[in-house]
Amino acid sequence: MTDVAKSNADSIKPKLYDTAPGVIAVTLAECPVLPDAAMTDPEAGRLDPRRWFAHPERPFEIEIGTGKGAFIVNQSAADPETNYLGIEWEGEICAYCADRLRRRGAKNVRMLHTNAVDFLRWRTPAGIVRVIHLYFSDPWPKTKHHKNRVIQDGFLTQAWRVLIPGGELRVVTDHDELWEWDRTFFDRWCSKSGAGVPAEIRAAAGGAAFTERPFTAPLWAEDGELLGTNYERKFKRDDRLAHATVLVKQGTVGVAVSRE
Repeated sequence: MTDVAKSNADSIKPKLYDTAPGVIAVTLAECPVLPDAAMTDPEAGRLDPRRWFAHPERPFEIEIGTGKGAFIVNQSAADPETNYLGIEWEGEICAYCADRLRRRGAKNVRMLHTNAVDFLRWRTPAGIVRVIHLYFSDPWPKTKHHKNRVIQDGFLTQAWRVLIPGGELRVVTDHDELWEWDRTFFDRWCSKSGAGVPAEIRAAAGGAAFTERPFTAPLWAEDGELLGTNYERKFKRDDRLAHATVLVKQGTVGVAVSRE
């Protein structure tokens, strides 16, 4: 092969982003295939992701949809005493984020390439997560794709289940129509008689499943910013407004709820 041909061949090879899988990226050995028994016994598929960290006793938080890591890179560095699990569906982006964290020497972050909603539903034990971060999720604007949006009754059921008492679901979006969609769910789940909220959750919470409080920016964000990411700075330059809130779990741990 000539030098030119070799150069052309190299240019079309997939780029290897994560050069040390297992350091940041969760391996198949750590998160094996869901067992068949989980179809009839929900607990059969549970695993404790806190064990993927050097200090599993520390507080544990999840970011759903990390993208290239703008939030999780800064947040994990600012709060080294908390363990962070980033979940990203796009494989190449997940590997890129993992490699970026590894190169920065992060010791309190792991990255998982999977569907985050399914991970909560099938794999995550109850009452172990302090915060779920959901920032700028895909708005899925076409009506036929609305079923793919993260905020649904099923997701909120599982979010409530895996959060510790007083745990938080923190949400930010710049998409107006998605925010209207999200609000219809938030209003019901923050109401004592909300339709769509499982009765066992209402009973365990003593009323509303969540209360709502204002969103507060991380310490490393600049004045007027919610998250301090490049994406946020870009949409602010385009004069788009962000919407944000925090849902706080009410009630106790250990209540069995549907996986749906």
